[in-house]
Amino acid sequence: MLITNEFNVEQPLDTVWDFFKDIPQVAKCLPGTELTEDLGDDKYKGGVAIRMGPIKLEFAGDAAVTERDEAARRIVVDADGAEVKGRGQASMLLSASLSPVGKATAVKMDMDLLISGAAAQYGRGMISDVTSVLIQQFAVNMQSRIAAQQRGEDPDQIEEAKAASGVAIAVQAMRMALTRVFRRFFLPYQPNLT
Repeated sequence: MLITNEFNVEQPLDTVWDFFKDIPQVAKCLPGTELTEDLGDDKYKGGVAIRMGPIKLEFAGDAAVTERDEAARRIVVDADGAEVKGRGQASMLLSASLSPVGKATAVKMDMDLLISGAAAQYGRGMISDVTSVLIQQFAVNMQSRIAAQQRGEDPDQIEEAKAASGVAIAVQAMRMALTRVFRRFFLPYQPNLT
């Protein structure tokens, strides 16, 4: 399934691009993500933990930067892993493209996500909504880390991006799903009042 998210970072393009080149820093911005080993040549081992209400999904696997286009300000990461409890697998091809928007930077993320096993039962809508919530949190965390670096502070001293909160994700994803249902069923209805 293809999922696209866009957000702006209130920093110049070159600053955001330099940040994206540091994969360990980027990983620290994504809630629930931890790099456990740098394998060299832009390859890493790590894990992702996501909690949705009472359900916790944990994946361990590998990620590799497969493309870095300096001129186009585009980076591509290929990741795959297996659920720690052995109930499923996931793979993702992530492409992040940066472009200037005034003094800020627009970030467009395209994720081609393939999930099998227990996690797949949540369906495309819920997975898309959860991904959107995580990307929103990623954007906030990235802005905070870049700002800390610019102030001369150690970005690791700011609050780390922990495993994504089950309640927060569930509530935000449910709100997004209800909004989608409302739009689909109620907005097209235009009574003829003449």
